[in-house]
Amino acid sequence: MKAFPYKRLSGVVSLRVTAVTLKGPGDSREPLDTTAYSVVEQVVALGLAERDDWESARLKLSATIPARAGEPNAYWSDIAVVAVLTEKATNTRITAHLEPETEGGRDWVGTLEMWRADHLDRAVLAVHVVATADGVPGRVLATSEREWVVDVAAEAPLRQRELDVREVGFREGPTWLRPFRDVPWIVDTSGELPTVHVNTDFEGITDLVGGDGPPVEGMVRDLLIAQMCTDVWTAVFHTATGNLEIEDDGRPLFPPDWRGEVLREMLPDVLPGRPVEEALAEVHRRRTGTFGWLELQPRIQFAATRRAEVPKALATVIRGLDRFQQGADV
Repeated sequence: MKAFPYKRLSGVVSLRVTAVTLKGPGDSREPLDTTAYSVVEQVVALGLAERDDWESARLKLSATIPARAGEPNAYWSDIAVVAVLTEKATNTRITAHLEPETEGGRDWVGTLEMWRADHLDRAVLAVHVVATADGVPGRVLATSEREWVVDVAAEAPLRQRELDVREVGFREGPTWLRPFRDVPWIVDTSGELPTVHVNTDFEGITDLVGGDGPPVEGMVRDLLIAQMCTDVWTAVFHTATGNLEIEDDGRPLFPPDWRGEVLREMLPDVLPGRPVEEALAEVHRRRTGTFGWLELQPRIQFAATRRAEVPKALATVIRGLDRFQQGADV
């Protein structure tokens, strides 16, 4: 928890994206379909745009701040509400000032424009209540509880990214896959998102993973997919920790893309009870040092297995097989 040398504004600050329009060549603007942004997930998926030549997106915003912000004779003055869009992958930061919808009201509205050429991956959008506090201008009194995600490539407004699964024959497929022709799948973490290549030459794997067979087959499929996801989580963790940017003082930085998301998700299970920044530094120390890295592998496997929900899938299979056996004995 951060400590501030001034009073903060108590209460909830909420942010909503109420409309999105896209600007193409010739200054023409078209509204983005409402299915492309989710109030529940709080995600805008610009990859769902019907036009692929859009140059900028304008987000219509609405924020609600605590009523106490407008109290007369308060500890603060000169209240302002600012929306901030940031993307670590490109080090882009955009701000937009909102205006009160009614005089003295809690609701503030405005627009924020982002240019497609400035963004590569996912950006996060938050709103801040800023004021002069204790005679110092520009102090942040409160921030929205949950950030929105604005994804320039996503084709679904989902906070958790969908796994990229591709089916390909390893035996005569891309050259780099041919040495792995005897395995059912390979995880590739070199791209913008991790990709699972499913080997269609492995007999029965395609029908099992993508099929809709009898209950027993379905249970086996769920267990197989859980194991596949375990491999993905393990691979992306090692990839994420293998090429960290290091500050001048030796502290590792969280990667700005999906690798950073993976680390923040898994580190609490890899090194429980530690702040994620401290856990990242410890993992980096062990990986680059002479001891401690091998001892960490069971924790990494545990974190991956837990996120892939292997225990749940395995328990379902065991119960299902038990019921199947009881039915066969009758």
